[in-house]
Amino acid sequence: MGEQTPVTTIKNRFSRVALIALAPLIVAGCGVNTIPTKEEAAKAQWAEVQNQYQRRSDLIPNLVSTVKGYAAQESKVLIGVSEARAGAMQVKSDASITTDPAAFQRYQSAQNGVSLALAPFRVLQENYPELKSNTNFMALQSQLEGTENRIAIARRDYNLSVQDFNTTLRTFPQVFYAKTMYASSKAMVLFSAAPQAQNAPSVSFDAPAAPAAAALPPGQAPATQ
Repeated sequence: MGEQTPVTTIKNRFSRVALIALAPLIVAGCGVNTIPTKEEAAKAQWAEVQNQYQRRSDLIPNLVSTVKGYAAQESKVLIGVSEARAGAMQVKSDASITTDPAAFQRYQSAQNGVSLALAPFRVLQENYPELKSNTNFMALQSQLEGTENRIAIARRDYNLSVQDFNTTLRTFPQVFYAKTMYASSKAMVLFSAAPQAQNAPSVSFDAPAAPAAAALPPGQAPATQ
């Protein structure tokens, strides 16, 4: 076997350098990084969902306090909102629940409960006109409506990102990596529609009806003052 010439040696060295330089591109081209990339994107969208729900939670105490000053008699509504908020804050909400259907359902149900509890606030200002003149209340209402819109957008974007990630786990060639290198990556749970949370329930702010008079024996006249 003859000795390598200087030209051959240079070519071999160049080939090795080129292979080292191209290796990352070859790996990237075969999709080995696709799963973690899309998983992190979906987790980022989940963080945005959490941020918007937290923003709504932070608005509620001030909203309840303001309404109490004008409609303290609506204690059932005020207590309901506060209790729903407290319950939602106690439910686990970190990214681990996105791969746990039961935990995810508990979180979604708790947040839907807050939406339902807040629904009567949409008609409070119609029944208590003085609230309309309260700039703090109107500002809080505006912020709440804006937050509800951002929640809807964040949930939509999360669902789109999760659908993309979940599809990646099941399609070739990424399915090979999903069963080997990224076996710990699990499909994530989607938000399901909850149309009832977007509609205000039937709420009555009327004064309670007077109790009916007790039945009198035949022939007995009602007592007079």
